[in-house]
Amino acid sequence: MRLRGTFILGLALACASAAAQDPGGKPFAAGQIGKGAALYETHCQTCHGPRLANPEWAKDLRKFPREDHARFVDTVTYGVRNMPPWADVLEPDDIEALWAYVVAGEGKK
Repeated sequence: MRLRGTFILGLALACASAAAQDPGGKPFAAGQIGKGAALYETHCQTCHGPRLANPEWAKDLRKFPREDHARFVDTVTYGVRNMPPWADVLEPDDIEALWAYVVAGEGKK
């Protein structure tokens, strides 16, 4: 089952835009997006849904404002409402990788 998930994750990343960029125009490296996807699968999908899908009880990360990087970092680091803080689990570069994944999205299916 884990191998299947890894394959699906790899396929999804291959479909993601290679030119994914942050709102400032800086391109994200494929490795950073991949790291973010793996971190998302491990830490985020339980609440936010697999592949950025939106369950009723959590923020739809596909619609998170791309110009609001600082808010994303603060929310993941310190938590907000029902979302716990992740500062004791994720390093700053992990949070940046998650941001790269959220901005890049899952690509067209």
